[in-house]
Amino acid sequence: MPVISFLSTTHFDHGAISQLQKSLDRNNIKRPLIATDKGIVAAGILDTVTGAINEGAAAPVFDDTPGNPTERAVMAALAVYEAEGCDGVIALGGGSAMDLGKTVALLAGSGGPLSQFDPLQGGNKLVKKMAPVIAVPTTSGTGSEVSLGMVIIMEDGRKLTFGNPKFVPTVAICDPELTLGLPPLLTAATGMDAITHCIEAFLTPTINPPADGVGLDGLWRGWRNLAKAVKDGSDKDARWEMMMASTEGAHAFTMGLGAVHAMSHAIGRREDLRLHHGTLNAVILPAVLRFNEPGCEDKYDRLRSTMGLTAGADLAVAIEELNADIGLPSGLGAMGVSEDMIEDFVPHALADLAHRTNPREASAEDYAALFRQAM
Repeated sequence: MPVISFLSTTHFDHGAISQLQKSLDRNNIKRPLIATDKGIVAAGILDTVTGAINEGAAAPVFDDTPGNPTERAVMAALAVYEAEGCDGVIALGGGSAMDLGKTVALLAGSGGPLSQFDPLQGGNKLVKKMAPVIAVPTTSGTGSEVSLGMVIIMEDGRKLTFGNPKFVPTVAICDPELTLGLPPLLTAATGMDAITHCIEAFLTPTINPPADGVGLDGLWRGWRNLAKAVKDGSDKDARWEMMMASTEGAHAFTMGLGAVHAMSHAIGRREDLRLHHGTLNAVILPAVLRFNEPGCEDKYDRLRSTMGLTAGADLAVAIEELNADIGLPSGLGAMGVSEDMIEDFVPHALADLAHRTNPREASAEDYAALFRQAM
């Protein structure tokens, strides 16, 4: 039986950051912790955000979010939250800062340790409440501002996906103007994250026709506008469309994801590699599209139609061509991944939550072959 839920309140448009103080007031947040990263501070975006709230200059800030958020960083941010007497979180940044901010809110509301909330071990039963979260994305990729999940690298080296409807931020403020300064390579990588979300969510076996429609609409917007946003970062219309594609991708993946994310999480947990999640998705997606096609022919036809491709066109080739056009690597080998690492990646891919909703069952041998094909 399908369970169909779209749970978040979103303010979406150029200038939407003006709604921040009202959102704090409506949710009775008097002293928010701003969870962000040093890149946001250096770009001046933090100043824009603090300028939109009363006494923003005095707001406590945690800006040590790493590129892939870690349990260690979450605990450091929680210590600031508690020491400063905070009563809510403004999660400001890309997916990493938003996931970290949401996780701080989980621990502030439900207590620790974080590992107890692993959904694959029944941890959702222990989620009591969340501190209120206002999510302010500064990239167009993860959709964490409206999603029910967070991805955190644990102290034991696992990259865990935590998922629960209570993890959806209280409010999302999506202001495409905050993405105008995003450099081309990061625009490309985050945009491919959004496109991958839309495609993988649509291909899951989960039955949710409204989410199918949302995912296809997000793909339609992303496919037509990503190259425009990469080539001209000041194109406000393209930035608007990409942020909508990102938000819609996250609404769609209430249905789950698939092998692309299982594989990118397995690689992304490696702190020695320090690889961007969206770039990993982009270079892995063609191999997984080839693997998943048997049994998905009708859905592949709908993807081709949405993307404006001819009947029978090779989706994997289309993705490879887009990756090349927007300047992304041609494979994992160009990103510093070597074949001798695959043995380490495979068990983590099999244990990942996204593996469970891939449309075609993948074995350890299948994953090993897919990693090699993505090299």
